[in-house]
Amino acid sequence: MAVDVKVPSVGESVKEGMIHRWHVKDGDYVARDQVLVELETDKATVEVVAETAGAITLSRKQGDTVAVGEVIAKIDTAAAKPAGGAPAAQISQTSSPQVPLPPTPATSLPQSPAVRRIVAETGIDPSKVEGTGRGGRLTKGDVLAQGSAPSAPSAPPAPSAPRATGTGTRTERREPMSMMRRRIAERLIQSQSTAAILTTFNEIDMTAVLALRAQYKDSFKEKYGVSLGFMSFFVKAAIEGLKSFPAINGWIEGNEIVYHDFYDIGVAVSSDRGLVVPVVRDADQLSFAESEAAIGNYGKRARDGKITIDELTGGTFTVSNGGVFGSLMSTPILNPPQSGILGMHKIQERPVVVNSQIVIRPMMYVALSYDHRIVDGREAVQFLVKVKECVEDPTRILLGV
Repeated sequence: MAVDVKVPSVGESVKEGMIHRWHVKDGDYVARDQVLVELETDKATVEVVAETAGAITLSRKQGDTVAVGEVIAKIDTAAAKPAGGAPAAQISQTSSPQVPLPPTPATSLPQSPAVRRIVAETGIDPSKVEGTGRGGRLTKGDVLAQGSAPSAPSAPPAPSAPRATGTGTRTERREPMSMMRRRIAERLIQSQSTAAILTTFNEIDMTAVLALRAQYKDSFKEKYGVSLGFMSFFVKAAIEGLKSFPAINGWIEGNEIVYHDFYDIGVAVSSDRGLVVPVVRDADQLSFAESEAAIGNYGKRARDGKITIDELTGGTFTVSNGGVFGSLMSTPILNPPQSGILGMHKIQERPVVVNSQIVIRPMMYVALSYDHRIVDGREAVQFLVKVKECVEDPTRILLGV
């Protein structure tokens, strides 16, 4: 009997995806629950596993765009298992590996190509790594946590034929845009064409936050199991600003303004496939430790491609930290249909005037991009001043003043 392998439904708004990578080859014998293929949608990457054991016949190739419900392969359950006694999960590896992959360890849980690639590069023994993925599977983050390993590109494109010039050989290449990159491009154009975007700036003296972190970072980590970072301070400060200026927490729908009396804060996270913005729900009700845990978990899962569609939808405001990449100042772009986004930047020691004295302080430029259709310049500036006050004096966050 032949069992169809179909593109699963991963959300109401997702109608199609792209075959990012087959983990098996045509004709391979696959085991039940073995990962067959990675499907990339415009928001997340989804693994499709075998519902039954048998010989697989592929009907679509890597890079194809496929619709939800479409049959992309068939599994012949009547096919005989290859002789030799090797577990079915070891019969096949990725269809087009770019780095030599080691044999899969003796385990019933299959490994993704990214995990096998890092194992090959680092020599880490996967049997000694505890898996945190679905069903105990190893994730890319689990292996990277055991040692420093550079991220290899998942499928480097082959260069085109070289062109000889007087100064040497030059090459160029073409590669298809991923579904996520296409979606990012569409939303950027949508944001710029449907909103009147302006940006206002301020700077924050980070002395108090740095001192607070230095004083309590060890006890905080010991008690809660997470590090005390900067994001939770800015998320909390942004919420205080949104409470004072609710238009920045709303958006336009038709001829109406939708005001939200809750605070679902999107936190921009960079991944190998592009920028994603998972949403911390009801962030105003979370403690600093709960905020740090949620943000850290999203960051790890985004890098592993494990973020779900639901976790990427519904935010009312966004915080983005370009400072982790060294950005000193930028103008963040709105995440539609939201009306505001707060941009954090690199902390840099600079001379500033305090009480008529020139002193050196750790300073950060912050930026608020906003939709001028519903947010006035006065509100935007005062919002950013509120954020500045809360971060420079964190007791304001605790007291709500």
